[in-house]
Amino acid sequence: MNPSALLYLGITFGLFVIFALIVLRTYKHKNKERGEAPKFSMLDDE
Repeated sequence: MNPSALLYLGITFGLFVIFALIVLRTYKHKNKERGEAPKFSMLDDE
């Protein structure tokens, strides 16, 4: 493999890892919200 192919492969892999971390963090955050009591807004009273 030539150096430019390795560079593109590294960039692609790095972006994939960043995307996977963001998805996992969002998924964990949503799981925590499900366990909490529902929050009501002042706008819901109208």
